[in-house]
Amino acid sequence: MSGHSKWSSIKHKKAATDQRRGKVFAKLLRAIEVAAREGGGNVETNATLASAVQKARDFSVPMDTIERAIKRGTGEIEGVRYEPATYEGYAPGGVAVLVEAMTDNRNRTGQDVRHTFTRLGGNLGDPGSVAWQFERKGVILIDRDGAPDEDRLLELALEAGAEDLAEDGDQWRVTTEPNSLAEVRTVLDGAGVPLASAELLMVPQATVRVEGGQARQVLNLIEALDDLEDVQAVHANFDVPDEVLAEVAG
Repeated sequence: MSGHSKWSSIKHKKAATDQRRGKVFAKLLRAIEVAAREGGGNVETNATLASAVQKARDFSVPMDTIERAIKRGTGEIEGVRYEPATYEGYAPGGVAVLVEAMTDNRNRTGQDVRHTFTRLGGNLGDPGSVAWQFERKGVILIDRDGAPDEDRLLELALEAGAEDLAEDGDQWRVTTEPNSLAEVRTVLDGAGVPLASAELLMVPQATVRVEGGQARQVLNLIEALDDLEDVQAVHANFDVPDEVLAEVAG
């Protein structure tokens, strides 16, 4: 899944540095609110909340803002009530796309998602049409430059509870069970390993190779979906050449 995981890393870097920062903050806080409402406000016992809080901290969201989002989720302070919604479809080239949203108006969000798929050459599918092709995992990307050697990194990751370590171009990719992500991250952080990103993703079981103009079409659709206000995350099973990823990132 090299293309997809690299795209996740690119999006993480772009969102942290460009004009989208305010929109990213809002999405991160929605995720915290919903996680707190569904699983409680204690990060020690709510793994989904812990992951959402850590991701917000990675983007330098202030702790008092995070704490207010948790309180809105648990009902301690009043706020808009968001609920999760999932949409499934296909991008050009038969690439499966899974869209996760947090919304206070399902009709609006559904219309926005459908319009984006149609406008950019994709097709919105029925519930269950592509979800079976993905599995939720913790994914940690590590820049190889400055990282320990492979044997040491593998030892650290496996002892912390990771499932796998794999090469991914100029990065290492560590895969974990969702509930193990925080512990593996803590161990790697403590060992001084340079982490590029660490988050829960819907990982595709197999990928679809797309190149040239079709690859650009796929990435344009993924980015447009990701830019929608109510969309939290977009997962897809594409494998795109590095040069196309670099071009779009630029």
